[in-house]
Amino acid sequence: MKKFLKYGTPVVVVLLLVVLAFAGNYMLKFSLTPYDGERTFNEEEVYAELYEDYPFMEEWVDSMKTEGALKDTTIVNRDGDKLHGYFFAAPQATDKTVVVVHGYKDCAIEFFFLGRMYNHDLNFNVLMPDLYYHGYSEGKAVQMGWKDRLDVLQWMDVAAQLFPGTKMMVHGVSMGAATTMNVSGEELEDYVKCFIEDCGYTSVWDEFKKELKEQFGLPAFPLMHVASMVCKWKYGWSFQEAAPLKQVTKCKLPMLFIHGDADTFVPTWMVYPLYEAKPEPKEIWITAGVKHAESYHDYPVEYTQKVREFTAKYMK
Repeated sequence: MKKFLKYGTPVVVVLLLVVLAFAGNYMLKFSLTPYDGERTFNEEEVYAELYEDYPFMEEWVDSMKTEGALKDTTIVNRDGDKLHGYFFAAPQATDKTVVVVHGYKDCAIEFFFLGRMYNHDLNFNVLMPDLYYHGYSEGKAVQMGWKDRLDVLQWMDVAAQLFPGTKMMVHGVSMGAATTMNVSGEELEDYVKCFIEDCGYTSVWDEFKKELKEQFGLPAFPLMHVASMVCKWKYGWSFQEAAPLKQVTKCKLPMLFIHGDADTFVPTWMVYPLYEAKPEPKEIWITAGVKHAESYHDYPVEYTQKVREFTAKYMK
């Protein structure tokens, strides 16, 4: 027994650490590099999904392409990665521009319905980036809206160059909403006027903790801590620091919070501490019976009107 305690205990500890490291790395791969094999992007499939959910979009996209109004652009981010985006000018000359930010494992095309709302219904100029590791953009892993905030700040500068003298806002959904809130806590140019976040999470830690429990029945400790450390080592950020809840406390510009009351992927409860943490001015709209990221889908007329009223108030 004494021999085992002398030699066996360190072996057990080492084995445990190896297992934790393996499990943490698996969790990270599962969450941040979710594609089997090399990541590919099939534009036709994405458009087909968009038209299935929003049939009216096909005519609008065809019209924009025919007129040459739907344009591509690229940037090179701080790490040397090439990122892709779309932009299109308002039907009538305007000084209002929106940057629309998509969600996890999505791309700009999948959120063209919001681009159309702003462009067709509200007469905005629109820029819609493919986030790092999404769509046509390069990248090694999902950034969960944290380092994405720096890319979006760069995209905002591009939008200001494309549409000189503009006033600007950012509207994001899901991970794009987290990105939007993260952007809101940074030092911003004077042309930025307001934000809309739709079903964003309080922090990457909170969201991954929920998923770990629901999908695998596991507690946060110690796996989350290990995975976060591996993420810091591999990608330069930790789950704890990637917290929109902290970022919104620094935001002095107006923000509209939108969340479905039937959202279980990013649970509805998350919107309330976010809203409370955000200094005035702020507004909140909880959509009845709506699941994750479907507020526009279920209430297109009401959604458009909410955005119209909010932007009319603050995009002056």
